[in-house]
Amino acid sequence: MKREIKFRAYSSHNHKMYPVSNIEWDIDGRTWVTADDGKNGIELIDDEAHLMQYTGLHDKNGREIYEGDILDIGLRNQDGKPVIAPVSYETYAAGYVLDNGGNGIWQRLTEDCEVIGNIFENPELLEGKQ
Repeated sequence: MKREIKFRAYSSHNHKMYPVSNIEWDIDGRTWVTADDGKNGIELIDDEAHLMQYTGLHDKNGREIYEGDILDIGLRNQDGKPVIAPVSYETYAAGYVLDNGGNGIWQRLTEDCEVIGNIFENPELLEGKQ
């Protein structure tokens, strides 16, 4: 199976998400990210560049799902509110963790979910969830 490997990066300096065209690590262990800003490209360094890997899946609307995205997983809780969860990578697959009375239950991603934001630009979506 051929899998597309790509990244995006959130710049904590510019407060913006960028597609990534190159990642390099120098001898001192610093990370250099070249991101597409729609013009000439920009360089993001170390803690400024928060990398998120593409999962290879799309949500129900055809939007690419990345690590760090926040999903409406298509279920409702007992109050009728949507169940939402952030995407993360575990050992062999991307998924999300649902709170089960203090015990996290890891679920594999499916294409029935909907991306409603990400952990950097929309942290308010997770308030009270973790």
